[in-house]
Amino acid sequence: MAEIVVVAEHREGQVREVTLQMLSKASELGRAHGHQVVAALLCAGSDGLVGALEGRADEIVVYEDDRLEHFDPDAYADVLGAFLAERSPLLVLLGHTAWSMDLAPALAVRTGHPLATDCVDVLLDGPAVKVVRQVYSGKMFARSAFRSAGSYLVTIRPGSFPVGTTSGRQTTITRASVPVFSAAAQRRFAGFRDSSGGGVDITQADVLVSVGRGIGDEQNIEPAREVAALLGGALSCSRPVVDKKWLPKYHQVGTSGKSVKPKVYLALGISGAFQHLAGITGAGTVIAVNKDKKAPIFRAADYGAVADALDVLDALKAELLKK
Repeated sequence: MAEIVVVAEHREGQVREVTLQMLSKASELGRAHGHQVVAALLCAGSDGLVGALEGRADEIVVYEDDRLEHFDPDAYADVLGAFLAERSPLLVLLGHTAWSMDLAPALAVRTGHPLATDCVDVLLDGPAVKVVRQVYSGKMFARSAFRSAGSYLVTIRPGSFPVGTTSGRQTTITRASVPVFSAAAQRRFAGFRDSSGGGVDITQADVLVSVGRGIGDEQNIEPAREVAALLGGALSCSRPVVDKKWLPKYHQVGTSGKSVKPKVYLALGISGAFQHLAGITGAGTVIAVNKDKKAPIFRAADYGAVADALDVLDALKAELLKK
């Protein structure tokens, strides 16, 4: 029996959703192949964090130290390097986030374990570990195999797996000793600022009308706003719209914006980059409109129309005004 380790990511006392997604996948692999699921939690105060992880792993290994209150890649590499040397797990999962883009390569160099980044799936094929990544802007999937090694590091794209529910398993809590840090802290945490806050809270809307670059021009935002109002919903957008300064950032959906869970998500002129799709995994019904029939958004949609977003907006507005 081997171990699958999930490195828990947290911010301001809350476990990040990508951690729960990885634990869901790890549990699936564990059940299928008879492996143990272990969550590695590095923090300064663990009470609330442990509670969010219980029932999702067979064991939670907790490292508590003041230096671990906020993410410090040097300190994390010291702790996780010692942990992996002691436990030698088969697989280590980290979220493909700002945390692990900094941490995972350093950890791979330190441990000598092979690393695959930005993966959307992990497969165990006997002793072989394989990963799936998106290529060509998400239009194709590539399956790759690692060279043979004792342990493997994989960063998982947020939104690749559902959060799932707790399995009800009995979780063992292990309080581990923090190793001596190899060097004094080179970085100082100044504070966290949510740049996506604003006058509209798109995370609370039951209906979202979301526009992308395919809307064509800033002047076409207003019809989408009107349709959103007629539907009793809110207006949201993809990152290119924010980059063009057509809408403020608090309207943005995606990994660098907000994750949303509306009952209905209408995507107009949005191609469906993985960063955007990660933000709508919790949506109920996804309706996509795009002129490109090969746009990745259609893979996430329940209903789709290969059409001009503006034509659909005009038709939808006309129907809603009849009522």
